[in-house]
Amino acid sequence: MRNSLFAAALLTLSVAVAPACATKKYVRTEVGNVNSKVDTLSGTVEETQERTRKNEERIGQVDQKAEEAGKSATSARQAADAANAAAQKVDGRVTTVDSRVTSVEAAARKLVFEVTLSEDQGNFKFGKTDLPDEAKARLDAVVQQMKADTKNIFIEIEGHTDNVGSPEINERIGMERAEAVKRYLYEQHQIPLHKMNVISYGEEKPVAPNNKRDGRAQNRRVVVKVLS
Repeated sequence: MRNSLFAAALLTLSVAVAPACATKKYVRTEVGNVNSKVDTLSGTVEETQERTRKNEERIGQVDQKAEEAGKSATSARQAADAANAAAQKVDGRVTTVDSRVTSVEAAARKLVFEVTLSEDQGNFKFGKTDLPDEAKARLDAVVQQMKADTKNIFIEIEGHTDNVGSPEINERIGMERAEAVKRYLYEQHQIPLHKMNVISYGEEKPVAPNNKRDGRAQNRRVVVKVLS
């Protein structure tokens, strides 16, 4: 009887203890799983933080390079502006020197006499650049006047037109008329080329109104200036 009671009590204790042991194992297993997940998450977080740090360093390097490039561009613009300013100053000085040289040359040369070859005097015809015989005869007379002292003379030959036609065409015709006079003086009278200068004013300097036929004829002319 006593043995039976002890066995029953032992059986009851075993049944009570068995669930308790099973519950502790389950808890330990679950805790282990949780710890493993926590460790995994911690590693992932650390990796993410490391990547973020490296990205921030790269972004900082890019920003620094961009800032340096901006400074270089600004320096280049400043250098270009300074160069342009210096060039403008040089151009201004060159223009001033050229003006002074021109003024000195003009002051040094003295007009001896001048001859005008115009259509109203039987010379250049409308739209023509060929040198007429009348003009050649007058140029021959000019050369005879210069023969007394040909070493110290300089000849300026100006081509002029009326205002019929475009300014570009008139400037071209004026130049061709002046060149025809220069060529004649060189070929027929051996006037040195370096002692002659040609220029075309086209329709810019009329000596008579262009609204009348005879006025236009006067404006179609070549002026030969002999300077000492």
